[in-house]
Amino acid sequence: MLYLYDGGLKVADILKEWYEQELENNYGAYIPFVGTVRSEDGIDGLSFDIYEPILESWFDSWQEKAKAKGAILKMAHARGDVMLHESSYVSAVFSPKRRVALEFIDEFVEAFKASAPIWKYDLKDGKRIYAKDRSTAIEGSGILGEKR
Repeated sequence: MLYLYDGGLKVADILKEWYEQELENNYGAYIPFVGTVRSEDGIDGLSFDIYEPILESWFDSWQEKAKAKGAILKMAHARGDVMLHESSYVSAVFSPKRRVALEFIDEFVEAFKASAPIWKYDLKDGKRIYAKDRSTAIEGSGILGEKR
């Protein structure tokens, strides 16, 4: 289940909704991860562009991996501007066993940072500036994926 929102995420509402959705499904572990925009390099926030068709396909492949382990994966991400100390990213794994959930959330978050088709921009002095130095090339993305 992939959820996209405009602007900063309402983390408490999202986590509560997910918990209630899975409450009676007999999962022994619920492991969330929340990503928050932190103050660095004088930014006012971050802004995100998402290529939704590729993100959906990418996320579907991760849901299949979770399903093979008897788990469920959920993710929410912000589109557009997210200001300091707001959340841009939330994911969670539900699993009958804690070890599966702990290992899978780690693997998923690392893969997300490395290969999800989401482009990040710094918001600074009223400008939106591509955060190239903190971005990771997406494998197979042609000129955008070239290593320099």
